[in-house]
Amino acid sequence: MFSFLFCIRPMFLVHNERTKLTASWLNTLATALIAAGAFAPAAAWFYGLSALPVGTLYISAMAFACAVGGGGLHWVGRLYLDRLRE
Repeated sequence: MFSFLFCIRPMFLVHNERTKLTASWLNTLATALIAAGAFAPAAAWFYGLSALPVGTLYISAMAFACAVGGGGLHWVGRLYLDRLRE
């Protein structure tokens, strides 16, 4: 009986670590999407470093879409953490 408990317990630990790794990966992807898609183009336009012939409406729409997408990925990562077992 005692050895049976040791066989079950590590499986929950492996599941929890994999769940946390996946949630962390989704959160990192969300951060990268927000940084590359929202902050970088906005900063380049603000400081005059962008030579692209696009308007501010296009940059604003893309920044908003990337921020919403990043927020959505972060939210999915947090929901994924609900799969943790005790």
